[in-house]
Amino acid sequence: MQRIKKCVSAVVVGLAFGALSSGVIAQGQGKVPDNIEKLMNMGTTGASLDIESIPQTGDRAEAIKRILKNIKLPEGFAISLYAIVPDARHMAVGPSTGVVFVGTRKNKIWSVTDRTKSRVADDVKRFAPSVSFKVPNGLCFSKDGFLYSVEHNRVLVFPAAEFFYEGPDVAAGIVVPQGELIPVAEESFNHGARTCRIGPDNKLYITLGNPYNVPPKEKLELYDKTGMMGILRMDADGKNREVFAYGVRNSVGMDFNPKDKVLWFSDNQVDGMGDDIPPGELNRAPQAGQNFGFPYYGGGKIRTVEFKDADPPADVVFPQVETDAHAADLGIHFAKGEMFPEKYRTGLFSAQHGSWNRTTPIGARILFTSLKEDGTAGETEIFAEGWLSDKNEYLGRPVDVAFLPDGSMLVSDDMVGAIYRVAYEGK
Repeated sequence: MQRIKKCVSAVVVGLAFGALSSGVIAQGQGKVPDNIEKLMNMGTTGASLDIESIPQTGDRAEAIKRILKNIKLPEGFAISLYAIVPDARHMAVGPSTGVVFVGTRKNKIWSVTDRTKSRVADDVKRFAPSVSFKVPNGLCFSKDGFLYSVEHNRVLVFPAAEFFYEGPDVAAGIVVPQGELIPVAEESFNHGARTCRIGPDNKLYITLGNPYNVPPKEKLELYDKTGMMGILRMDADGKNREVFAYGVRNSVGMDFNPKDKVLWFSDNQVDGMGDDIPPGELNRAPQAGQNFGFPYYGGGKIRTVEFKDADPPADVVFPQVETDAHAADLGIHFAKGEMFPEKYRTGLFSAQHGSWNRTTPIGARILFTSLKEDGTAGETEIFAEGWLSDKNEYLGRPVDVAFLPDGSMLVSDDMVGAIYRVAYEGK
């Protein structure tokens, strides 16, 4: 145990103080927040051992199960309640234990544990309560078990999160200090939910939205330089930061195709242009430096009013898939495992949160996109729906999809505050 502690401590301190020694200090603070500094040095914070937990049975659980009776799936599939998780957003499944870590757009991260492997959570409790988070929406794991948390304007890493999460204090490090992910002056309540992935190159990828529906022209240079309105790429310790993709309005979901290692991401289109335009997007980015068209295009090939007279970049990459306007395409994930039928094992699942800027609501469902032999998009179809009633009332709003080690799929829902499990039970 002592050897493990020393090893983790060395990694954490190396990550954290490597950033500090290069002059990366949180703006307006002058030093690392006390609890993070203690955790980086494997110290205790004095946080209460009585950790907030969420009951998994009772009337609320039964009410959620009744909602799930409305969900339509392809033949042979079944959906069930996996866990009650308040404000559940993006998920990261531990590579060693299958513990699910769940981000929120508030100030908490949750850990979800299925101790008996019955495919129903035994307990849900707050992760790292000694840390003060701010919009920790984006979570992702490295292959060797480092959990990354991308907040509104900070990136943290938690080595061995799967094994330290039972207590209030966890091993922690700073990848990007507070105030250094985006310019502080550009912080906004709008489009502030980040997502992340560790790529095949072992670099950290982060989606960054811009604060506007369509930004003013004078902001473009700053946003291109900082990666707002794009996707960032950096080393796992925060060094060698670069903009990987440009012209992205507000992506809140990405994943790498395990077959050809190419990055895919969703993007949300411009609001206020009408019920049926512009389309939402699923994009494919096989190389760094590509431009995906925003703000010259509001979605697909529909030009924005604000930039209709401006010349767009000559090499704009248009989406692989155009989805229904304003359905709010968020989390995406390539299939894993062998539980699902062959048809679904090499495709992409994506969550639609559901529209707000539309006369008749649309979305609140899971889509499946098949891929061609060359890795580009084939057909896209509805995989799961029913969270939008025939009276246009939301019964839930899917945010993200992820896969458990057994090959079943999880779906998070921040409206209901739950995670569902989709399994194939056919033959």
